[in-house]
This record gives sequence, structure tokens and C-alpha cells, in this order.
Amino acid sequence: MNHAEEIADATREIFSSMIMLDVTAKEATKRTSPDFVNSITGMIGLAGTSKGNLLIHLPAPVATAVTTAFLGMDVESIDDDVCDAVGELANMLAGAVKAALDPSGSDIKLSMPTTVYGDSYCLDCQDCGISVLVPFDLDGAEFSVELQLIDG
Repeated sequence: MNHAEEIADATREIFSSMIMLDVTAKEATKRTSPDFVNSITGMIGLAGTSKGNLLIHLPAPVATAVTTAFLGMDVESIDDDVCDAVGELANMLAGAVKAALDPSGSDIKLSMPTTVYGDSYCLDCQDCGISVLVPFDLDGAEFSVELQLIDG
């Protein structure tokens, strides 16, 4: 399975159909730093035959713009609405990736969405065997979607 391609396809489809925004995938890479500044991350855990996390990382201005488009209401700062919207995006993305990893739909379970945000925070995956980060362009701003799979 081409993880980067699955992430790119799912992200484009979800943003286009659910938020009415067009995003462009950039070249996939590995995240080089565990540190985030003025951002929000939505996370979903994967358990079962594939273990790991699906994460969406958005700088605060991108998160508020996406939430404004998603909910159809003006959002100016990260609040409960932004946390809910980013958590729901992570959930939809994880569902799409789960379907690619587990076509039967029964061998992988997803956690509830979790969000973390702040002026500065750190996220790291200690036992990631596979880590794919796909950056996206949204009208000149960037965000990323990351898949971390744990060996074993």
C-alpha cells in the first residue's frame, strides 16, 4: 500500500466534499521535529492488525480558516469549535486510512479523537516503524497529515 497516496487521496476528498476547500498534496516526507508552534493537532489511535496514530497538524490560522469553512461560522481563535472540527477531520481521515489498511473493516479499531494545541508543544512516536507525513497547500498556507504505524 502506498500510504502517502492514500493519505493524499483521502485528504483531498474530505476537504473537497465536506469543507468545500481544494487542497494540493506536496511530496511526502518524515516529520523531522516533534515540536509544534501555534498549532493544533487532531489524533486518532489505531489498534488491531495495524497499530499507530493518524494525525492532522494545522497552524492556528489554518485551523480557524478550515473551521470557518467547515461550520459556516466565523472563528477567530482556537476554541471548542475548532477542537471539535479538527477532531472530526482526524476521525474522517482515520476512517479512510483504516479502509485502505483493513478492507474487511473488522481488524482495526479507532480511538475517539483527541486534540492538543498551544503556543508550543511536542509530539513524538517512540516505536514508529512507518512514519509518513504528507504536507498540503491550502491557498498558500500549509498543514499536514501524518500516519504513524508501530512495528510488531
